[in-house]
Amino acid sequence: MRLKNCLFIGCLSLMSLPALAETVNNLFQVREPVSGQTPDEKTRATQAALETLVTRLTGDAKAAQGATLAEVRKDPQQIISQYGYDAGPPESLQVDFDPASTERALRQAGLALWGSNRPVIMAWWLNDATDGANLVGDGQSSAEPLRRAAQHRGLPLRLPLADLGEQSIGNAKTLDGTDVAPLKQASERYGPDAILAVHAQENGSQWQGKWHLWLGDKMEQGSASGASAAELADAVLLSVSQRLAPRFVVKPGASSSMALEVQGMTLERYAQLVRLLEPFGGRLRSVNGDRVVFDVSGSVDQLRSQLSLARLQEVPAGEVGAAPVDAGQTPAVEAKPGSTNVSLPAGTADQTLHLRW
Repeated sequence: MRLKNCLFIGCLSLMSLPALAETVNNLFQVREPVSGQTPDEKTRATQAALETLVTRLTGDAKAAQGATLAEVRKDPQQIISQYGYDAGPPESLQVDFDPASTERALRQAGLALWGSNRPVIMAWWLNDATDGANLVGDGQSSAEPLRRAAQHRGLPLRLPLADLGEQSIGNAKTLDGTDVAPLKQASERYGPDAILAVHAQENGSQWQGKWHLWLGDKMEQGSASGASAAELADAVLLSVSQRLAPRFVVKPGASSSMALEVQGMTLERYAQLVRLLEPFGGRLRSVNGDRVVFDVSGSVDQLRSQLSLARLQEVPAGEVGAAPVDAGQTPAVEAKPGSTNVSLPAGTADQTLHLRW
C-alpha cells in the first residue's frame, strides 16, 4: 500500500503507535510539601504549585510573578480542577490543574509553552557522601529523590542499572569531565535523547553538585546546592529544565510560516513526526512517495531542536534540488492525533526546511 493511502488509514490510530522523546504524564499535576492541612497552609502550597507549574510549562522561573498573571495568582482556582492530600512522606498537597484553561490563561498572558513531548534524559548521578561514593541505579532507594525531582520539574528521566561495568564508567573523573564519549556509549542501550552527568558531594550539612548536560552537539554545565540530596536533585533538574526549554519554546511574535519536507517517511515515523509537530500547528500539505510536506509555524532553530529528537538530519544544500516541494501534491489531514480527515488547500510558506531519516 502506498504511503499516502496508509496515512489516511492510519491517522486515526496514531495514539497506539510509539512516540519519540517521551510524553510527560501528569504534566498538569503538582505536589507541594505541606506542614499541615490548615487553610493558610493550603493557600501557600497552592501558590507554590502554581509557580511550579508555570515554570514547568515555560522554563522561566520568573514567569509566574509577571504582571500578566496577576489575576491568575489572585484566584488560581479558575484553572484548578481538584485538590487532594498525599500522606507521603513527605505530606503534600496535590493540585490538579485543568490543561485547557491553564494553557488558555498562560497564552493570554503572552507566554509560550513547552509541549508534553520532551527529551528523555539519561542521568549518570554519583552521590559522594561521608560514607562513600555511589552511582545511583534504577533499583536503588537513592533513585527516588531523583524521580520525584524529575516529575516536579516535568522531565523524563532514566537511570542506569548501575551494574559493575557502569559503575566503572560513572566515576568522579568521568562525570567531572567534558568528554561525553564514554557516557554516550554506555547510554546507548537506554535510548536517551540527552545525557546528564552529576557529581553530588555531601559537605557538612549541605549537598553541592556539578552537572554537565549534552543534547545533540551542545553541552551545558552548571552547579547547584541544597540542604539535602533531595533538594539538590530538585535544584539541578530545575536548572536543566531552564537550559532545555529555550530550545523548544518560542516567544510570541518570534514565529514565522514555513514548509517542512521530510524524506524517508513510513507510517510509524509519520505518527512520531505528527506528535513532535503539534506545538507548531503542523498541517500535512502533500505526500509524494516517501516524502511528506507539512506547513508549520515557528522558528527554524526551534524546529531543528524539536526534530533532532527524532534523529532527523538536514538535507545538504547541494541535494535539496533533487527533492522539490510540490504544492500541488495530495492534500491530507491536519496533523493532530485523533482528528478526522480534513482536506487542506496547498499552503504557502516563507521558507522550506528539508530533513530526512
